[in-house]
Amino acid sequence: MASTVLSMRMDGDLLDRLRSHAAKSGMSVQDYIVRTLIRDDFDQRFQSAVEETERFYRSPK
Repeated sequence: MASTVLSMRMDGDLLDRLRSHAAKSGMSVQDYIVRTLIRDDFDQRFQSAVEETERFYRSPK
């Protein structure tokens, strides 16, 4: 199985939140992110987040 590198840029607040969640699970940030991405419901949750973001930016201000 070939491997690929995924590089992510995120702000400090998000990284701190991820560190906190990962620590509560006894995991590294990298392992926590991978575990989150392979969850069975990730695709549905991601799609819901995209749709909510689209609605937010389309709503009248």
